[in-house]
Amino acid sequence: MFGMILWKAPGQGAAVTMVEKHVLHARFFCAQIARGPRTPELVVRRRVAQAVRRLKKAGAARVVLPEDFAWEALLQRGGIRPMTALPLARRMAAELTEAELRRLGTDPAGAKLAVAGERLSGELTRTVTELALRHRYVLLDVPYGGEELGRQLRREYGVTLLLCPGAEQIAAADVLVLFGPRPDLQRKNPSVLELYEGGDLRLPPLLLPPALESKLPEGVDRPQMLCALQEAGALRPGQVTVGGE
Repeated sequence: MFGMILWKAPGQGAAVTMVEKHVLHARFFCAQIARGPRTPELVVRRRVAQAVRRLKKAGAARVVLPEDFAWEALLQRGGIRPMTALPLARRMAAELTEAELRRLGTDPAGAKLAVAGERLSGELTRTVTELALRHRYVLLDVPYGGEELGRQLRREYGVTLLLCPGAEQIAAADVLVLFGPRPDLQRKNPSVLELYEGGDLRLPPLLLPPALESKLPEGVDRPQMLCALQEAGALRPGQVTVGGE
């Protein structure tokens, strides 16, 4: 089960309270921590540590955090990990790429896209397939498996991948989508999406249908919450969409 941490105004019962919350039918153990503009830093830190202990005891291994949370070290010390939006971003890589093209003002018909990784994962394969069906110039750079994927796409959809591109070809792409660190690449592209652990993940606004939007709790890290809801099966693929800047 997931955990959740929310701030609450001081004077609303105990400094740290535990409640069970349901968000779109997904169940969360929620630690509500009293914090006001004048609450001393040391007091907040002590309350966060108490909340972490109680979440751990309740069985929460991963936690959706508030938007302005700065005590990740206490989570790690208590054996709890913050929820990461990376799985959601990797599943939405094609949509994020399209959003970057719109932001850059690039004509989709002439856009050049490069996808690179350390292996041909399922997420990378899905991203390349979706992009190749929409764009003429899609470059794929992986150590192995690219030729087989290229043959499959050509056979099933009649589209062609540009395989084994050189460094200059990758550098000329409008958007570079990275599913691994790939320190060999220069990253001088107009847009680079770092979709890997430790990468600089910057997401545009992510939207839900209005009927679901009103169900989200206020004050949480939105991408973390959306990722948790998808993993819990409370959100179906396609219900999360990319908004404008």
